[in-house]
Amino acid sequence: MKPKINTNFSRRNFLKTSVLASGGLLIGFNFLQACKPEAKMPVDITSLNFNDFNAFIKISDNGYVTIFSPNPEIGQGVKTSMPMIIAEELDVEWRKVNVSQGVLDTKNFKRQVAGGSQSIRQSWSALRQTGATAKQMLINAAAIKWNVDAKTCTASKGIITNANGATFGYGDVVKEAALLEVPENVKLKELKDFTIIGKDAINVDIDKIITGKPLFGLDYKTEGMLYASVLRPPSFGQVLASFDATKAKTISGVIDVITIGEKARDFLAKGYVSWTVALSESDKIVVLATSTWAAIKAKKTIKAVWKEASKLESTELHHQKLIGALDGKKSNVLREDGNINKAFKEADTVLEKTYSSPFLPHNCMEPMNFYANVTSDKIDLVGPTQTPSEVQKSVAVLLDREKEDISVTMTRMGGGFGRRLYADFAIEAAEISNKVKKPIKMVSTREDDMTTGVYKPSVKYRIKASLKNNTITGYHLKEAAINSGMYGSISNFFPAGCIPNFKVETATYKSNITTGAWRAPYTNFLAFAEQSFFDELAMELKIDPIQLRLDLLQNVINTSDKKIQYSGERMINTIKLVREKGNWGNPTQGVYQGFAAYYSHNTHVAEIADIILKEGIPVIQKVTVAVDCGIVVNPTGAKNQVEGGVLDGIGHAMFSDFSFKDGKPEYKNFDKYRLIRMQETPKVDVYFVKSNLSPTGLGEPGLPPAGGAVANAIHAALGKRLYQQPFINQLQKERILG
Repeated sequence: MKPKINTNFSRRNFLKTSVLASGGLLIGFNFLQACKPEAKMPVDITSLNFNDFNAFIKISDNGYVTIFSPNPEIGQGVKTSMPMIIAEELDVEWRKVNVSQGVLDTKNFKRQVAGGSQSIRQSWSALRQTGATAKQMLINAAAIKWNVDAKTCTASKGIITNANGATFGYGDVVKEAALLEVPENVKLKELKDFTIIGKDAINVDIDKIITGKPLFGLDYKTEGMLYASVLRPPSFGQVLASFDATKAKTISGVIDVITIGEKARDFLAKGYVSWTVALSESDKIVVLATSTWAAIKAKKTIKAVWKEASKLESTELHHQKLIGALDGKKSNVLREDGNINKAFKEADTVLEKTYSSPFLPHNCMEPMNFYANVTSDKIDLVGPTQTPSEVQKSVAVLLDREKEDISVTMTRMGGGFGRRLYADFAIEAAEISNKVKKPIKMVSTREDDMTTGVYKPSVKYRIKASLKNNTITGYHLKEAAINSGMYGSISNFFPAGCIPNFKVETATYKSNITTGAWRAPYTNFLAFAEQSFFDELAMELKIDPIQLRLDLLQNVINTSDKKIQYSGERMINTIKLVREKGNWGNPTQGVYQGFAAYYSHNTHVAEIADIILKEGIPVIQKVTVAVDCGIVVNPTGAKNQVEGGVLDGIGHAMFSDFSFKDGKPEYKNFDKYRLIRMQETPKVDVYFVKSNLSPTGLGEPGLPPAGGAVANAIHAALGKRLYQQPFINQLQKERILG
């Protein structure tokens, strides 16, 4: 069956970073439609007859280039920025580059994952090498045709020129170049010679996005495909006992009502270990129909009986368990320097505060969905996933099939934020298709996503510091989290290495509520807690909050501690930049400022929030951001990522709450679940530290400091310290907000 969007990609066109037999290093990447708005394509680039140059690049006879990208695109912009890197070293005009999404190829691509803000960081060198190697092979082919030394030839903008001024376009020699030996040790460009990297480029998918062309998982369909709507347990801890679907089957368009779950239970029993799998052991009811409308409508008529299989937990229980974990002695110590007990015993002053945050859903604008067509010969999977290789492996285990028989095609995603790292919705689609022997697409509603999905865990932090002789001598951070705590490297973020007596430990409470990664895992809340706490320390020490950070950071410059993750020097430079650009300490009259700085995902970020009071109510007017992410590949895309992270961080810190009653989520849709509104969004000014260092990620690092900067600004304006997210609950309780 022919799909409505093009997925007819040759498998050989999607290879990962791989060392070829001759020693050349190449990597995959992708684009779709790369041209600036004012530069119109002279031809329909997608219709050209392209020649396979290698597994990563196709070049047409008239010099237009197609590049395939392996990494999933969730809005983080890698579908634009990764191809820019290759095009730079290939030396072609950006307007002549066509970008297409690669499919899963675990043999040839590495880390086909959208997560951890790592796509650019981990691919930078290999992508550059890919473009430079291809360019040299094209030059070599031209030199052979001219019978000259390749060293006497140059290439620029897709044109090869020899010493006599003769020229060939890349398309003139692509067939010959593809047959040549892959050269070793090709020369990369000097940074000063970049013409694409560091220049603004629009999103390569922007035309399709704004005109509604098929691009996302929800757009994908094939002839004869059925839509599946899944009824899952309404409470965590419940399983299906029985159901009556008599009325559902009478609704026009409904084909059948079935149950799934047996394969999932067998899957769990096999003990397959994958952090991306979040499955329930319960049977689930599935409505199959010819439209989503019919399937969803019919699902609402089903009379299901659920029984309790494990404890039905409520938010109050979680609060008690986490407080108990903070007070208890059982924990996992992640880092310990000096003698923390001695520091507190000898202190002039001890400051201790506790911070709390709720569970949070991911709330991707595109609800979870996935296409599956399971046949005896092969399995085709298509949809929005951040971890296509884990989808493939999980379905192979689920259905006892070979991975080689399973293809995974990635669509663009309408948001991910960590939710699409997990394979549960793809596994459901595969189990449904396997049972009915038809192509199906599982489509969730907003209510499905918000009530049965994976959540950011509820977390509490208790931070304690000792002060002696006007100096911070000890620092103790203890975390209590639902299901899992911070990963080890976080304990080596600031202020590790800055304070002589230092301890980080974590404790957990195991719950049956599924939790997982949520944009900037753990640091999304930890940054607020720590940066708010340091603001209080600065007041206690009677020192400017920024100066306190700068003084502490001096202690890690040229440190020999290899566990320290951040750079004291880079963070200092970032803070100084935001201090200058944010006019710290000299705001206009009526403006109150708050500061926060945080390192996460290999990137240093500092933020200043400006707040004004309107009739006594705090209004966030502007956030100034300084970022050190190394070389900025695409300034437009980079600013978009930082701006989005800041607004996401502010919105969730200010407004977003989530709770459970007897295992059942008390929020189902945006009528009750609060996100930041358009009229509440502040202006965000972004500045990048000039750098010649390799680029790091931007999808997440802008978010963590935002809550702390706003909380500290609110304190400056109102004299109120905030210890709980969302802030609105505490502000309303104290009658500051209505």
